Amino acid sequence: MRQRKPAGYGTTVLRGGLATAGAVGALAGVHALRRMGARVLWPALRDEYRDENFALLEQDRAGAVLTEDGVRLAIRECGPEDAPVTVIFVHGFCNTMDSFHFQRRDLEKHWGARVRMVFFDLRGHGGSGTPATESCTVAQLGRDLARVIESRAPTGPVALVGHSLGGMAVLAAAAQFPDLFAARVLGVGLLSTAAAEVTSAGILQLLRNPAVDGFRLAVHTAPALVQAGRATVRHVIAPILHVSSYHGPVSPTLSRFTTMMIDRTPVETIVKFLKAIELHDESDALPTLADLPVLVLGGAHDVVIPFRNSRALVDALPNSELVRLDDAAHMAHLQYPDIVNAALDRLLVRAGVIEQPAPESEVLGG
Repeated sequence: MRQRKPAGYGTTVLRGGLATAGAVGALAGVHALRRMGARVLWPALRDEYRDENFALLEQDRAGAVLTEDGVRLAIRECGPEDAPVTVIFVHGFCNTMDSFHFQRRDLEKHWGARVRMVFFDLRGHGGSGTPATESCTVAQLGRDLARVIESRAPTGPVALVGHSLGGMAVLAAAAQFPDLFAARVLGVGLLSTAAAEVTSAGILQLLRNPAVDGFRLAVHTAPALVQAGRATVRHVIAPILHVSSYHGPVSPTLSRFTTMMIDRTPVETIVKFLKAIELHDESDALPTLADLPVLVLGGAHDVVIPFRNSRALVDALPNSELVRLDDAAHMAHLQYPDIVNAALDRLLVRAGVIEQPAPESEVLGG
């Protein structure tokens, strides 16, 4: 099936000192919303996802994993339970497993019986349980991921794909469970994420706001005040997260889908994890990943996790492939799924778990 390249797409792939680049100018919109270096064109000239079923994952096998501290994690999976490899997807901050909709839709068809795909909601997100404030740390997310591997893929090789906070969770798991990675993990995809040093730029600078700080204090010390401050804090946080998701022309339906994920995330979850991201430093994970095939992918217009964080990851990971999406912001896997899916397919080829891909005329696409 031929790949459909969205208008305004550009990508740069770097590996082993070789670079290929392509870019097409973004389509002009009637109005442009400009915030923090990102640009969303509105209205869109077309809505290719008007009839898209974004509830696709709800049709997959459902399950749950209980974490070490009793939080229930909602699970969905597809593909044969005895598939040769399991790929586990870990979503980002204020998202749910549904953010991997296009990976589920297209890669399940492309990989077929060769791969089982497992998705889950992070603690405090989507259908998963509400965590205690003190458990909302990146290190705990790493332990949650290890628990998912232990429960849903107790044997056989696995590959891990993490976006944003989910990528930090993958790194946290690698730092805490190097033996697990050495024995079981064959490849890692890190999408729009960072190992450390996210405090000087990105979303944390944008969300340093007295309303957010006051709400964080109320969550810890005065729960009775939380309800009163919830609306105020959401008015501060939600617009920043919305506008930083995409750059350039975007389907109105896709934009609404993303907005709904963000708006359904409890404000308490958002505030609890902001501090965790600020303290996040998983540099100890990098030696564990040094010998693994790694995909590092980021958007040039990402103001949540700026692209320089992707470059820093690649500098520390000698067996990595860097993909820069020239016209993308933070939600590249939703805006440019064909490019991301092709990169994930290459990752599994490099990991030796699937065959060399078909010729370019038969690349991934919906």
